[in-house]
Amino acid sequence: MAKTNLSREIFINSTIEVARKYGFDGVDLDWEFPANDQDMSNLALLYKEWYKALYNEANNTTRSRLILTSAVYYASKFTTYGDPRSYPAYAINKYLDWISPMCFDYHGSWENFTGVNAALYDPSSNISTNYGIGSWIQAGVPPEKLVMGLPLYGRTWKLKDPYVNGVGAPTVPGNGSGTMDYYQIVNFNNGTNNGTGATVVFDKRSVSYYSYMGDSWVGYDDVRSIQKKVRFSRMLGLRGYFFGP
Repeated sequence: MAKTNLSREIFINSTIEVARKYGFDGVDLDWEFPANDQDMSNLALLYKEWYKALYNEANNTTRSRLILTSAVYYASKFTTYGDPRSYPAYAINKYLDWISPMCFDYHGSWENFTGVNAALYDPSSNISTNYGIGSWIQAGVPPEKLVMGLPLYGRTWKLKDPYVNGVGAPTVPGNGSGTMDYYQIVNFNNGTNNGTGATVVFDKRSVSYYSYMGDSWVGYDDVRSIQKKVRFSRMLGLRGYFFGP
């Protein structure tokens, strides 16, 4: 869709039509994820042409311009899901009202060890919200254009050994690996389904929670970790935060 002028124009016009038809405040792009430098270049063109179309439509109809936003990877540059590449920070600054870094899904069933879903800090790697948001600011996107993602779900694993149950514990690939919605995690912790509650741990290093019961393990966020992440976003002067998915 983003490769040619015509396909971009058709897409842009359709989004404006839908947004106006249903009374939306704006439009949001969630491209997971541009795979190379050419994709990133096309993304910049899409942002530019989209903003121009929204501006012209507002002038022609005397209506308020539709907001233009975009969900993006948690960091401004990355090597996963394709070649090493960076987002077009210049186009983001000039044409978007804000972007929403998806600061979650840092670990999951694709790995054979447990990991927190949305670490605020990780001293052993760059897989953290602190690193990701910092990379966006370093790339030149001002804090007031950043809306930080927070998860309302957890990532689950089946432990190889129930007695080895910390962060990084070995897991059985493909068994018990998936997600839990927050209400399911609350039930799991309280033992609602089986009468036996889980052991709940607040991991100070990553500012995240994990729980385990037998060989079942889940990493997630709860009230305390969310409060600390909201304070983090306020400290940096971010535009706000969102919950997903």
